[in-house]
Amino acid sequence: MTLISMTGFADLTGGVGDVTWVWEARSVNGRGLDLRIRLPEGFETVDAAVRAAMTGTLSRGSVTIGLRLLRGASTAIPRLNEAALEAAIQAAETASDVAARLGLGLAPMSAADLLTLRGVLETELVLPSQNAEVIATLTAETVALATRLRDARAGEGAALGRLIAAQLDRIAVLVEAARITAEARAARSGTLLRARVEAVLAATAAVDEARLAQELALIAVKADVTEELDRLEAHVAAARQLIAGEGPVGRKLDFLTQEFNREANTLCSKAGASDLTAIGLEMKVVIDQMREQVQNVE
Repeated sequence: MTLISMTGFADLTGGVGDVTWVWEARSVNGRGLDLRIRLPEGFETVDAAVRAAMTGTLSRGSVTIGLRLLRGASTAIPRLNEAALEAAIQAAETASDVAARLGLGLAPMSAADLLTLRGVLETELVLPSQNAEVIATLTAETVALATRLRDARAGEGAALGRLIAAQLDRIAVLVEAARITAEARAARSGTLLRARVEAVLAATAAVDEARLAQELALIAVKADVTEELDRLEAHVAAARQLIAGEGPVGRKLDFLTQEFNREANTLCSKAGASDLTAIGLEMKVVIDQMREQVQNVE
């Protein structure tokens, strides 16, 4: 069976240097493909790659994709402020001259002393999103993330396929039981129907055999469920063919379950006997359960 579910979860961990992250993708059922992408500030350029990977792999579902940075959210790089250094050196020279005039001796300043002065050595914050290798790696990982999510949905789909197949088998059994019950009902009700129609006609006039035959035929047509059962059998065969085929079939299966329900409703309305009605009601329960599962099929 090749059914693909719209429900699934996938994650993917990656990293470059001291920068590490984790991707997470969650999917539930939806009418079309709805992507909700949550990326940290500065990673907007990866959005297009995520969308391309998901739309190229999935056809339906409401999908939420998130990216979380775990370590190395930013890197501090020292940068020399040359203007501040020149000002510090000039200030040191001026201080030395003033001290000399006052007869004081000052210890000479080293380069290390100058670098400790406020504003001479600054730190520049570099975000991972400014690292081309990080962005390239994240972009490349979007395809693997989409594949993992599809694999997870395929696993869910296999379980769905087995469940729907079992429900179709149950419907097929109920259709056969309904056919047998309907035939038995027709056999025992023919004489009773004739007696009732004769009683009605006798109340007003002599029995007209032609009129009697016409009335019996109309009643028989209204009570006959052969067409409904035949269509139900055809729907079972069509559904089995869909779940054994390739590609997204969720919408087709959803339409079929509506047709199943329509025929089951007609069967119940035409039953005319408690045993046949009971079969029709059980069939409706199974069809409703199947439709709940079909809602998750891609």
